[in-house]
Amino acid sequence: MRATLQIDITKIDESKIGKTDFDNLVFGKTISDHMFVADFINGEWTDFKIEPYAPLALNPANATLHYGQSVFEGMKAYKNEEGEILLFRADANQKRLNESAKRMCIPEVPEELFMEGLMQLLDLDRNWIPNKPGYSLYIRPFIFATDDYLGIRPSERYKFIIFTCPVGQYYAKPVSVKVEQKYTRAAEGGTGAAKAAGNYAGSLYPALLAQKEGYDQLIWTDSKNHQNIEESGTMNLMFMINNTLITAPTHTGTILKGITRDSVLTLAKEMGYGVEERFLTVEELQEALETGSILEAFGTGTAATIAHISKIHVNEIDYEMPQKPIDSFSLRVLKTLDDIKYGKVKDNHNWIIKL
Repeated sequence: MRATLQIDITKIDESKIGKTDFDNLVFGKTISDHMFVADFINGEWTDFKIEPYAPLALNPANATLHYGQSVFEGMKAYKNEEGEILLFRADANQKRLNESAKRMCIPEVPEELFMEGLMQLLDLDRNWIPNKPGYSLYIRPFIFATDDYLGIRPSERYKFIIFTCPVGQYYAKPVSVKVEQKYTRAAEGGTGAAKAAGNYAGSLYPALLAQKEGYDQLIWTDSKNHQNIEESGTMNLMFMINNTLITAPTHTGTILKGITRDSVLTLAKEMGYGVEERFLTVEELQEALETGSILEAFGTGTAATIAHISKIHVNEIDYEMPQKPIDSFSLRVLKTLDDIKYGKVKDNHNWIIKL
Protein backbone atom coordinates (compact mmCIF):
# COMPACT_ATOMS: atom_id res chain seq x y z
CA MET A 1 0.00 0.00 0.00
CA ARG A 2 1.39 3.40 -1.02
CA ALA A 3 1.78 6.14 1.55
CA THR A 4 -0.26 9.25 0.84
CA LEU A 5 1.30 12.69 1.07
CA GLN A 6 -0.98 15.69 1.43
CA ILE A 7 -0.68 17.54 -1.87
CA ASP A 8 -2.83 20.52 -2.82
CA ILE A 9 -4.02 20.15 -6.42
CA THR A 10 -5.10 23.00 -8.68
CA LYS A 11 -6.20 21.81 -12.12
CA ILE A 12 -5.71 23.74 -15.32
CA ASP A 13 -8.79 25.53 -16.66
CA GLU A 14 -8.40 24.16 -20.18
CA SER A 15 -6.04 21.39 -21.24
CA LYS A 16 -3.61 21.94 -24.11
CA ILE A 17 -3.81 18.29 -25.11
CA GLY A 18 -6.47 18.81 -27.78
CA LYS A 19 -4.16 21.18 -29.65
CA THR A 20 -1.12 18.91 -29.44
CA ASP A 21 0.16 17.10 -32.55
CA PHE A 22 1.35 13.80 -31.09
CA ASP A 23 2.58 12.61 -34.49
CA ASN A 24 5.16 15.41 -34.75
CA LEU A 25 6.61 15.79 -31.27
CA VAL A 26 9.94 17.58 -30.88
CA PHE A 27 11.82 16.31 -27.83
CA GLY A 28 11.36 18.68 -24.90
CA LYS A 29 9.16 21.20 -26.73
CA THR A 30 5.66 20.09 -25.74
CA ILE A 31 4.99 20.31 -22.00
CA SER A 32 2.08 18.61 -20.25
CA ASP A 33 -0.60 20.49 -18.31
CA HIS A 34 0.64 20.34 -14.71
CA MET A 35 3.74 20.35 -12.52
CA PHE A 36 4.51 19.23 -8.98
CA VAL A 37 6.19 21.84 -6.76
CA ALA A 38 7.71 21.76 -3.25
CA ASP A 39 9.79 24.33 -1.38
CA PHE A 40 12.64 23.88 1.08
CA ILE A 41 12.26 26.56 3.76
CA ASN A 42 13.61 26.69 7.32
CA GLY A 43 15.30 23.32 7.02
CA GLU A 44 12.39 21.26 5.68
CA TRP A 45 10.48 20.47 2.51
CA THR A 46 7.01 22.01 2.61
CA ASP A 47 4.11 23.48 0.59
CA PHE A 48 3.46 20.44 -1.64
CA LYS A 49 1.25 21.23 -4.60
CA ILE A 50 0.35 20.31 -8.15
CA GLU A 51 -0.56 23.28 -10.26
CA PRO A 52 -0.85 24.29 -13.93
CA TYR A 53 2.50 24.39 -15.72
CA ALA A 54 3.50 28.05 -15.93
CA PRO A 55 6.53 30.36 -15.91
CA LEU A 56 8.30 31.08 -12.63
CA ALA A 57 8.92 34.52 -11.18
CA LEU A 58 12.60 34.89 -10.21
CA ASN A 59 14.52 37.69 -8.53
CA PRO A 60 17.53 38.82 -10.62
CA ALA A 61 19.69 38.02 -7.59
CA ASN A 62 18.51 34.39 -7.54
CA ALA A 63 21.48 32.25 -6.47
CA THR A 64 21.05 29.63 -9.20
CA LEU A 65 21.26 32.24 -11.95
CA HIS A 66 24.69 33.27 -10.70
CA TYR A 67 26.27 30.17 -9.19
CA GLY A 68 24.48 27.26 -10.87
CA GLN A 69 23.35 25.39 -7.76
CA SER A 70 20.95 23.08 -9.58
CA VAL A 71 20.57 19.35 -10.25
CA PHE A 72 18.10 17.35 -12.29
CA GLU A 73 17.00 13.89 -13.38
CA GLY A 74 15.43 12.35 -16.46
CA MET A 75 13.18 9.29 -16.68
CA LYS A 76 10.18 8.03 -18.60
CA ALA A 77 6.67 6.67 -18.14
CA TYR A 78 5.01 4.30 -20.59
CA LYS A 79 1.62 2.70 -21.19
CA ASN A 80 1.02 -0.99 -21.68
CA GLU A 81 -1.68 -2.47 -23.92
CA GLU A 82 -4.18 -2.26 -21.05
CA GLY A 83 -3.54 1.48 -20.68
CA GLU A 84 -1.76 1.13 -17.33
CA ILE A 85 1.07 3.54 -16.50
CA LEU A 86 4.50 1.94 -16.17
CA LEU A 87 7.52 3.71 -14.68
CA PHE A 88 11.00 2.38 -15.46
CA ARG A 89 13.39 2.35 -12.47
CA ALA A 90 12.09 5.58 -10.94
CA ASP A 91 13.47 4.52 -7.57
CA ALA A 92 16.98 4.55 -9.05
CA ASN A 93 16.41 8.07 -10.39
CA GLN A 94 15.29 9.21 -6.95
CA LYS A 95 18.46 7.87 -5.35
CA ARG A 96 20.69 9.39 -8.03
CA LEU A 97 19.01 12.79 -7.67
CA ASN A 98 19.97 12.76 -4.01
CA GLU A 99 23.55 11.74 -4.82
CA SER A 100 23.77 14.72 -7.15
CA ALA A 101 22.13 16.98 -4.56
CA LYS A 102 24.64 15.98 -1.89
CA ARG A 103 27.56 16.86 -4.18
CA MET A 104 26.04 20.29 -4.88
CA CYS A 105 25.19 21.10 -1.22
CA ILE A 106 21.45 20.78 -1.95
CA PRO A 107 19.11 19.16 0.59
CA GLU A 108 18.03 15.64 -0.36
CA VAL A 109 14.44 14.95 -1.39
CA PRO A 110 12.80 12.23 0.76
CA GLU A 111 11.73 9.15 -1.19
CA GLU A 112 8.07 9.54 -0.16
CA LEU A 113 8.01 13.15 -1.36
CA PHE A 114 9.63 12.28 -4.70
CA MET A 115 7.53 9.22 -5.44
CA GLU A 116 4.17 10.50 -4.21
CA GLY A 117 4.55 13.83 -6.00
CA LEU A 118 5.48 11.96 -9.16
CA MET A 119 2.66 9.42 -8.90
CA GLN A 120 -0.05 12.00 -8.31
CA LEU A 121 1.26 14.17 -11.15
CA LEU A 122 1.27 11.22 -13.57
CA ASP A 123 -2.21 10.19 -12.48
CA LEU A 124 -3.52 13.68 -13.17
CA ASP A 125 -1.79 13.98 -16.56
CA ARG A 126 -2.15 10.33 -17.59
CA ASN A 127 -3.74 11.28 -20.93
CA TRP A 128 -0.45 12.92 -21.92
CA ILE A 129 1.34 9.55 -21.97
CA PRO A 130 1.38 8.48 -25.63
CA ASN A 131 -0.05 5.05 -26.29
CA LYS A 132 1.99 4.11 -29.33
CA PRO A 133 5.25 2.18 -29.96
CA GLY A 134 8.43 4.19 -29.50
CA TYR A 135 6.67 7.02 -27.65
CA SER A 136 6.69 7.84 -23.94
CA LEU A 137 6.30 10.60 -21.37
CA TYR A 138 9.62 12.16 -20.45
CA ILE A 139 9.81 13.22 -16.79
CA ARG A 140 12.06 16.03 -15.56
CA PRO A 141 12.53 16.38 -11.77
CA PHE A 142 14.93 19.15 -10.72
CA ILE A 143 16.01 21.20 -7.72
CA PHE A 144 17.45 24.69 -7.71
CA ALA A 145 18.48 27.32 -5.17
CA THR A 146 16.00 30.13 -4.48
CA ASP A 147 17.90 32.49 -2.16
CA ASP A 148 18.02 36.04 -3.47
CA TYR A 149 21.58 36.64 -2.36
CA LEU A 150 24.85 37.28 -4.20
CA GLY A 151 27.13 35.92 -1.48
CA ILE A 152 28.88 32.70 -2.45
CA ARG A 153 27.55 30.04 -0.10
CA PRO A 154 25.01 27.20 -0.29
CA SER A 155 21.49 28.57 -0.55
CA GLU A 156 19.18 28.21 2.45
CA ARG A 157 16.06 27.80 0.29
CA TYR A 158 15.31 25.56 -2.68
CA LYS A 159 12.51 24.61 -5.04
CA PHE A 160 11.81 21.05 -6.25
CA ILE A 161 9.74 20.71 -9.41
CA ILE A 162 8.62 17.82 -11.59
CA PHE A 163 7.13 18.42 -15.03
CA THR A 164 6.61 16.12 -17.99
CA CYS A 165 6.50 16.15 -21.77
CA PRO A 166 5.35 13.59 -24.36
CA VAL A 167 8.18 12.49 -26.65
CA GLY A 168 8.94 10.28 -29.61
CA GLN A 169 12.32 8.88 -30.65
CA TYR A 170 15.33 11.00 -29.63
CA TYR A 171 17.56 10.02 -32.55
CA ALA A 172 15.89 9.22 -35.86
CA LYS A 173 19.09 7.67 -37.27
CA PRO A 174 22.49 6.40 -36.09
CA VAL A 175 24.89 9.14 -34.98
CA SER A 176 28.39 10.10 -36.02
CA VAL A 177 30.85 10.97 -33.24
CA LYS A 178 34.26 12.57 -32.89
CA VAL A 179 36.85 11.72 -30.24
CA GLU A 180 37.54 14.95 -28.34
CA GLN A 181 41.15 15.40 -27.17
CA LYS A 182 41.27 19.09 -26.30
CA TYR A 183 38.19 20.03 -24.30
CA THR A 184 37.08 18.26 -21.14
CA ARG A 185 33.67 17.28 -19.82
CA ALA A 186 34.75 16.38 -16.28
CA ALA A 187 37.83 15.96 -14.10
CA GLU A 188 38.51 13.77 -11.09
CA GLY A 189 37.31 15.54 -7.97
CA GLY A 190 34.80 17.55 -9.98
CA THR A 191 31.07 17.14 -10.56
CA GLY A 192 31.10 14.69 -13.47
CA ALA A 193 29.19 12.01 -11.55
CA ALA A 194 26.40 14.46 -10.67
CA LYS A 195 23.58 15.56 -12.97
CA ALA A 196 24.48 19.18 -12.32
CA ALA A 197 23.27 21.88 -14.69
CA GLY A 198 26.74 23.36 -15.16
CA ASN A 199 28.15 20.11 -16.52
CA TYR A 200 25.94 20.43 -19.57
CA ALA A 201 26.60 24.13 -20.10
CA GLY A 202 30.34 23.47 -20.26
CA SER A 203 29.89 20.79 -22.92
CA LEU A 204 27.93 22.95 -25.37
CA TYR A 205 30.81 24.82 -27.00
CA PRO A 206 33.02 21.84 -27.95
CA ALA A 207 29.91 19.95 -29.08
CA LEU A 208 28.96 22.90 -31.30
CA LEU A 209 32.43 22.89 -32.87
CA ALA A 210 32.06 19.18 -33.66
CA GLN A 211 28.60 19.74 -35.16
CA LYS A 212 30.04 22.40 -37.46
CA GLU A 213 32.44 19.73 -38.70
CA GLY A 214 29.53 17.42 -39.46
CA TYR A 215 29.47 15.21 -36.34
CA ASP A 216 26.44 14.68 -34.11
CA GLN A 217 28.23 14.19 -30.81
CA LEU A 218 31.60 13.99 -29.08
CA ILE A 219 33.37 11.13 -27.39
CA TRP A 220 34.84 12.64 -24.24
CA THR A 221 38.26 11.58 -22.99
CA ASP A 222 39.92 11.97 -19.58
CA SER A 223 41.06 15.44 -18.51
CA LYS A 224 44.66 14.47 -17.68
CA ASN A 225 45.98 12.92 -20.88
CA HIS A 226 42.93 12.66 -23.16
CA GLN A 227 43.70 8.98 -23.70
CA ASN A 228 40.88 7.18 -21.84
CA ILE A 229 37.42 7.01 -23.43
CA GLU A 230 34.73 8.26 -21.02
CA GLU A 231 31.28 9.29 -22.30
CA SER A 232 29.67 10.33 -25.58
CA GLY A 233 27.69 13.55 -25.52
CA THR A 234 25.24 13.11 -22.66
CA MET A 235 25.30 9.31 -22.79
CA ASN A 236 27.32 6.45 -21.38
CA LEU A 237 29.31 4.77 -24.14
CA MET A 238 29.70 1.06 -24.92
CA PHE A 239 31.79 -0.93 -27.39
CA MET A 240 31.34 -4.52 -28.46
CA ILE A 241 34.83 -5.82 -29.24
CA ASN A 242 35.30 -9.52 -29.97
CA ASN A 243 31.95 -10.29 -28.27
CA THR A 244 32.99 -8.51 -25.08
CA LEU A 245 31.06 -5.41 -23.99
CA ILE A 246 33.42 -2.67 -22.77
CA THR A 247 32.33 0.49 -20.98
CA ALA A 248 34.10 3.02 -18.78
CA PRO A 249 33.98 2.46 -15.01
CA THR A 250 32.31 5.00 -12.72
CA HIS A 251 34.70 4.89 -9.75
CA THR A 252 36.68 7.96 -10.87
CA GLY A 253 33.71 10.26 -10.28
CA THR A 254 33.95 11.67 -13.81
CA ILE A 255 31.17 9.57 -15.31
CA LEU A 256 27.47 9.56 -14.56
CA LYS A 257 26.14 6.29 -13.14
CA GLY A 258 23.64 5.77 -15.92
CA ILE A 259 20.52 3.79 -15.08
CA THR A 260 20.18 2.61 -18.68
CA ARG A 261 23.90 1.75 -18.53
CA ASP A 262 23.34 -0.45 -15.50
CA SER A 263 20.31 -2.09 -17.11
CA VAL A 264 22.24 -2.89 -20.31
CA LEU A 265 25.16 -4.39 -18.37
CA THR A 266 22.76 -6.56 -16.36
CA LEU A 267 21.08 -7.87 -19.51
CA ALA A 268 24.42 -8.40 -21.30
CA LYS A 269 25.61 -10.70 -18.53
CA GLU A 270 22.31 -12.61 -18.66
CA MET A 271 22.71 -13.00 -22.43
CA GLY A 272 26.11 -14.59 -21.92
CA TYR A 273 28.35 -11.76 -23.10
CA GLY A 274 31.61 -10.87 -21.41
CA VAL A 275 31.46 -7.48 -19.70
CA GLU A 276 34.43 -5.29 -18.85
CA GLU A 277 34.02 -2.06 -16.92
CA ARG A 278 37.33 -0.47 -17.76
CA PHE A 279 38.72 2.43 -19.73
CA LEU A 280 39.24 1.79 -23.41
CA THR A 281 42.13 3.93 -24.64
CA VAL A 282 42.01 6.02 -27.80
CA GLU A 283 44.81 3.86 -29.18
CA GLU A 284 42.86 0.65 -28.47
CA LEU A 285 39.76 2.11 -30.08
CA GLN A 286 41.60 3.11 -33.23
CA GLU A 287 43.30 -0.29 -33.47
CA ALA A 288 39.95 -2.06 -33.07
CA LEU A 289 38.47 0.12 -35.80
CA GLU A 290 41.36 -0.61 -38.15
CA THR A 291 41.38 -4.36 -37.55
CA GLY A 292 37.61 -4.74 -37.62
CA SER A 293 37.46 -6.31 -34.16
CA ILE A 294 34.94 -3.70 -33.03
CA LEU A 295 31.51 -5.03 -33.90
CA GLU A 296 29.43 -2.09 -32.72
CA ALA A 297 29.47 1.07 -30.63
CA PHE A 298 26.50 2.79 -29.04
CA GLY A 299 25.44 5.24 -26.37
CA THR A 300 23.00 4.49 -23.57
CA GLY A 301 20.72 6.95 -21.80
CA THR A 302 17.16 7.73 -20.83
CA ALA A 303 16.36 9.91 -23.84
CA ALA A 304 17.50 7.53 -26.58
CA THR A 305 17.79 4.24 -24.63
CA ILE A 306 20.26 2.98 -27.26
CA ALA A 307 21.87 5.43 -29.70
CA HIS A 308 23.58 3.50 -32.48
CA ILE A 309 26.88 4.95 -33.74
CA SER A 310 27.54 4.86 -37.47
CA LYS A 311 30.87 6.70 -37.71
CA ILE A 312 33.76 7.46 -35.34
CA HIS A 313 36.37 10.14 -36.00
CA VAL A 314 39.77 9.44 -34.40
CA ASN A 315 43.05 11.27 -35.04
CA GLU A 316 41.79 12.95 -38.24
CA ILE A 317 40.40 9.70 -39.67
CA ASP A 318 36.73 8.78 -40.13
CA TYR A 319 35.90 5.12 -39.50
CA GLU A 320 32.57 3.76 -40.69
CA MET A 321 31.04 1.21 -38.36
CA PRO A 322 30.02 -2.15 -39.88
CA GLN A 323 26.38 -2.80 -40.76
CA LYS A 324 24.51 -4.26 -37.80
CA PRO A 325 23.08 -7.75 -38.28
CA ILE A 326 19.53 -8.23 -37.00
CA ASP A 327 20.86 -10.33 -34.11
CA SER A 328 23.43 -7.73 -32.96
CA PHE A 329 23.63 -7.15 -29.23
CA SER A 330 22.48 -3.52 -29.27
CA LEU A 331 19.35 -4.33 -31.28
CA ARG A 332 18.55 -7.31 -29.06
CA VAL A 333 19.05 -5.40 -25.82
CA LEU A 334 17.03 -2.43 -27.12
CA LYS A 335 14.11 -4.73 -27.92
CA THR A 336 14.39 -6.41 -24.51
CA LEU A 337 14.38 -3.07 -22.69
CA ASP A 338 11.44 -1.79 -24.75
CA ASP A 339 9.49 -4.98 -24.12
CA ILE A 340 10.02 -4.55 -20.38
CA LYS A 341 9.17 -0.83 -20.41
CA TYR A 342 5.94 -1.35 -22.37
CA GLY A 343 4.90 -4.37 -20.30
CA LYS A 344 5.15 -6.87 -23.16
CA VAL A 345 7.27 -9.33 -21.17
CA LYS A 346 7.61 -10.27 -17.53
CA ASP A 347 9.80 -7.94 -15.50
CA ASN A 348 12.22 -10.25 -13.70
CA HIS A 349 14.31 -7.42 -12.23
CA ASN A 350 11.62 -5.39 -10.41
CA TRP A 351 12.44 -2.44 -12.65
CA ILE A 352 8.83 -1.48 -13.38
CA ILE A 353 6.61 0.49 -11.03
CA LYS A 354 2.97 0.27 -12.07
CA LEU A 355 0.39 2.93 -11.22
